[in-house]
Amino acid sequence: MPKVEIRSDELAVPNGHFAQATAARAAGRLVFISGMTARNAEGGVTGVGDVKAQTHQVCQNLRSAVEAAGGTMDDIARVDVYVRNMEDFKAIHEVRVQYFTGVAPASTMVEVSKFVNKDYLIEINAIAVVGDQE
Repeated sequence: MPKVEIRSDELAVPNGHFAQATAARAAGRLVFISGMTARNAEGGVTGVGDVKAQTHQVCQNLRSAVEAAGGTMDDIARVDVYVRNMEDFKAIHEVRVQYFTGVAPASTMVEVSKFVNKDYLIEINAIAVVGDQE
């Protein structure tokens, strides 16, 4: 479903690849995508120690999940990003811009102390609005 970026002149311009807010018609299905990590299809961790490689894997996993629901990355309206080191903000956004090529999703990013696997550097969950397929 097409989404649109919402901007307010009373807010600072985002300092990364995300929107202040997004709006999407709820004429489709809401798809809630669980936290995706750098775990690849074989069950291993891609890019141990490399946040850019892990972010690529996470975004590919998000894409696989939203496509399985009948959507595209453009249908993702919101993401929550959990990182081990906030100093990786710029590197993560350098990768995100390659996957979120239309209107960027609304986003929150927070630093966390641990993930379920010690090798994970990033995890992203998402909400998408996917058009009806009937």
